[in-house]
Amino acid sequence: MELRPFSGTYLTDPAAIWRDLLDGPERVHHAEDLGLWLITKHADVRNALGDAEAFSNALTLMPIYDMCPEALSIVMEIDAPPTTAAADAPTHTRTRRALRATFPNTGARVSEQYGEIVRRRVDELVSRLVARRGTVVDLVPDFAAELPLLVIVDLLGVPPEDVPSIKSWSDGQIALIWGQPDPEEQVRLARGLLDFWRYCQKLVTLRVQEGNDGDDFISKALRYRAGDDEILTENEVASFAFNLLVAGHETTSGLIAHSLDNALAVPTRWERLVDNPAGVPAFIEETLRFGPAIDGWLRVTTRDVAIGGSTIPAGSRCLLLLGAANRDAATFAHPDVFDPHRPDVRDHLSFGYGPHFCIGAALARLEAQVALTSLTSAIPGLRLSPDYVSAYVPNAGFRAHRALPAFVETMVAMDDRTSRAA
Repeated sequence: MELRPFSGTYLTDPAAIWRDLLDGPERVHHAEDLGLWLITKHADVRNALGDAEAFSNALTLMPIYDMCPEALSIVMEIDAPPTTAAADAPTHTRTRRALRATFPNTGARVSEQYGEIVRRRVDELVSRLVARRGTVVDLVPDFAAELPLLVIVDLLGVPPEDVPSIKSWSDGQIALIWGQPDPEEQVRLARGLLDFWRYCQKLVTLRVQEGNDGDDFISKALRYRAGDDEILTENEVASFAFNLLVAGHETTSGLIAHSLDNALAVPTRWERLVDNPAGVPAFIEETLRFGPAIDGWLRVTTRDVAIGGSTIPAGSRCLLLLGAANRDAATFAHPDVFDPHRPDVRDHLSFGYGPHFCIGAALARLEAQVALTSLTSAIPGLRLSPDYVSAYVPNAGFRAHRALPAFVETMVAMDDRTSRAA
């Protein structure tokens, strides 16, 4: 079969493709167009994520296609050591320990250490939207994409003037790995990725020269390292920055955009959140289940793996379809219904599972919750443009909206208030 993630239905309604895969007799599928094995069932995806011995992370950040020789030669110049997503034990065990010590990963710690930064950035962007009342704005670049980017550069101590370059490099990395660029574009994106890596190395070098006594994450990681390469190398600290500057905002951007789409596409959902902001956390969780920002993740088998009646050969690259797993009727009742009140709303796999569970999950939740709560309070009359049609950027793993045009109105129309009071 073919997945065809870059065209047709997958760009407007990927859940329709997931449903076909889930409802078929096979538990796994081989996508001839991608050369990847597709794992879709919730239990199977969960098992694969948790079994790092059979499903290695070694090729997680390698492109899903054969790169042209010129682009490949450029990528080979990037000497970023595997630390998080692309590392296996024992390297992952050591570097994950360093991350847990330097990057807050629980709701309480994130709120305590980063809550003020998140709220300040949300207030800035919401105020900017309020100032544009009476106009149509694109909530993707003007809010959903900008908020997590500003937060993560604050946490890493990145100069404000570098933000546009980081956004461009980050988008380029996702397109290079998960997209379908032609050879000329591969070369351009590969050069950008090399520049990005060198930039992260320079950030670390600068912190070392300054004495790494700041409150930013890079300084904290260097202090944790304490000059001992057995604990962490300077290049591994740069690799942390390299990964966080992408994963730390691209996924949260998708989460915020998906949450706004889910809320505004059905006006009564938005109205309920306006009237009861306490419902925002559950709404965010159901958004994570219903349509994750990353709906596919890569693993490579280290041995033959039997799933159902199929055997995935050793050395095979597998696409774990998180989006499909979250719609598995064997785990979720009425999986294609958006229901924030479902009792198992947090059983989704959108932040992964097992040793590689997303270190930034608590931060992503906080940003999305503060963002949605602030918007419902400041712009209760926010509504999607009448001609809006949902569409996504062509990509095999990251689910990003092309646009989210919305009319900014800080007052709720009288007929809306009347209908809600009825």
